[in-house]
Amino acid sequence: MLDNALKEQVKSIFAGLSSSYIFEVYVSDDHESRDELLELLEETASCSEKIQVRLNKGDGLEFYLLKDEERTGVKFRMVPNGHEFSTLLLAVLNCDGKGKNIPDEFIQNRVKALKGDIHISTYISLTCTNCPDVAQAFNAMSFINPKIKHEIVDGAIYRDEVERLKIQGVPAVFADGEWIHSGKAAFGELLDKLEAKYGSAESPEPNKEEREYDVLVIGGGPAGSSAAIYSVRKGLKVAILTERIGGQVKETVGIENLISVPETTGGKLADDLKRHIQSYPVDIFENRTVEKVELEGQHKVVWVKGGEVYRTPALIIATGASWKRLNVDGESNYIGRGVAFCPHCDGPFYKDKHVAVVGGGNSGIEAAIDLAGICSKVTVLEFLEDLKADNVLQEKLKSFSNVGVYTNSQTTGLIGNNEKIIGIKVKNRGSGEERVIDLDGVFVQIGLKANSTVFKDLVKTNTIGEIEIDRYCRTDVPGIYAAGDVSTVPYKQIIISMGEGAKAALTAFDDRIRGLLD
Repeated sequence: MLDNALKEQVKSIFAGLSSSYIFEVYVSDDHESRDELLELLEETASCSEKIQVRLNKGDGLEFYLLKDEERTGVKFRMVPNGHEFSTLLLAVLNCDGKGKNIPDEFIQNRVKALKGDIHISTYISLTCTNCPDVAQAFNAMSFINPKIKHEIVDGAIYRDEVERLKIQGVPAVFADGEWIHSGKAAFGELLDKLEAKYGSAESPEPNKEEREYDVLVIGGGPAGSSAAIYSVRKGLKVAILTERIGGQVKETVGIENLISVPETTGGKLADDLKRHIQSYPVDIFENRTVEKVELEGQHKVVWVKGGEVYRTPALIIATGASWKRLNVDGESNYIGRGVAFCPHCDGPFYKDKHVAVVGGGNSGIEAAIDLAGICSKVTVLEFLEDLKADNVLQEKLKSFSNVGVYTNSQTTGLIGNNEKIIGIKVKNRGSGEERVIDLDGVFVQIGLKANSTVFKDLVKTNTIGEIEIDRYCRTDVPGIYAAGDVSTVPYKQIIISMGEGAKAALTAFDDRIRGLLD
């Protein structure tokens, strides 16, 4: 199952383990995935003398992670193949106090402060590229706070639970039996949701430390990463505040238009960005949520959720954009139960079913093409009179006989039966005629909106929320700059964001040496 090259990599990963670990397996003799699970775990365990497999007879298929003979808070109800193999490896590393996704002390203290006993179930698909980040985040939380128990459940194996819970999108997260989240999310966002549900104990010694930097970058995508690198190369003290390095890039499956890089993935590019930043003395503060920014003379003061405060004379806003929502009746109630945003992750739940794709740009038509190979029928709804996707994509779409395209169509509502989506309301913008299309799911692909809400009372924005900048990335407030998708720069592309980040950094440095930031 694991080839020799992969085994050597795993041996290297586990070489520094301090404690001993056991995969404690409970599986029935006749379970169809029994042999596959045991082979995977035994081959993984063979890569370290610190790991062993302990087999027990059970009714289903699951295994616990034990550390020094004691159960940790992590349980797998799955065969961790595919994208989730990295989740298995990281679970061992994180439990040993190692691994890339262990947050810093400030975030760990927030996790430790969560009130009560918390039981989390994350339902995943082995084909989902967003699921590992969510599963790994909750695993890490369980190692930080022993009152948190987390189980990862493969929906393909436990179909009866998926049907009972009406799950139609992954990852789907339940906390003590109550749904709290579906879809992609960073560690900080998931922590926010647990704090909202369970509350937090007040720290006896709240963090009152204030950090000061020459340049502070908010956002860790292509623009923010570029801005940080260009700034620190000028000899300045630089920090990045972000939910995660990579930002929206991490959601992109394939990237083929980043000049000089013929082909890469969003995940790999995000890792490359972080590796590049870390080659310089940039302070990276991930899993941060900025709550407010105020002006104190020439300084910009940034408050972060949890009590941190940052001060800087030069603030570069590079918070990017996020997927737009339809903002119609029924949408928010049925996210994960018929309303989806990622065809790669959630498409398999709609095999042989009828779905709609709302949006006729590149992302919408790409989604329709992907779904056409899975679903019995795909209906594309475009608000404008013509599709806006590239011609090559439109021609590809025409090759599918199970796809219908309707332009000049406005989505006015979604219809559900309290369990899932059963229809979509559509209005013809020309004739005014309204109709209901019976279907099983809706994939929303209508573009991006700028992540500028926290700054809207600080700097000038346009009618769609983009921060207005001049050709040097300056906003209307001296010492505040914006770069990338959050700004009014045309064409939201990775390569353009990288250039804009560099431009913002160079402008901030130029303003500094001319004495404009003193």
